[in-house]
Amino acid sequence: MKKVISLLMVAMLAIFMVGCGSDDNGTQSQIDVADSQELLQKVWDNYADDEKFAVIGGDADNNNMEGPGKFSVEDGEALDVTLGFPADSAAKIDDAASLIHMMNANTFTCGAFRVVEGEDMAALNDEIKENIKNRQWMCGFPDELVIVNAGNYVISFFGASDLVDGFQANLLEVYPQAEVVAEESLM
Repeated sequence: MKKVISLLMVAMLAIFMVGCGSDDNGTQSQIDVADSQELLQKVWDNYADDEKFAVIGGDADNNNMEGPGKFSVEDGEALDVTLGFPADSAAKIDDAASLIHMMNANTFTCGAFRVVEGEDMAALNDEIKENIKNRQWMCGFPDELVIVNAGNYVISFFGASDLVDGFQANLLEVYPQAEVVAEESLM
């Protein structure tokens, strides 16, 4: 009898643990941030001083010369041109932030996007990936693209391998529950 009860308890625990890992739209557990800018700021703050590089964040109205900045979701064209987020998909997000290498966007560009509840994150990941992969690059070519999902956020970043790898390592250290959904060579 004790064995049966033990097996039932183990089965219930397993079911409970599986159920805790996702929310209504199939993404991972929510992360504790107020917005996309805070998400990127926590990653940037995790860098050692000697790892940091010259950056700018935000859009024209929200410039931050020392780290991530807010990026308006109202202008789909700016999202596309600056961050590689497809203009046609702008209605699928309600908040965005950016972190870009100050000297050349192709050296490092990162966008964090809060996905509207109920949107299909897997489809949005694919849209972002295809939009960035199909770009006509000027002023140098980025080496690689990475897309990560963390809660209801999509974080896409591309550029030089060392900067992309460093950002990915810091991102996953700050948000261990985040999931890398794409790693693509752009060369």
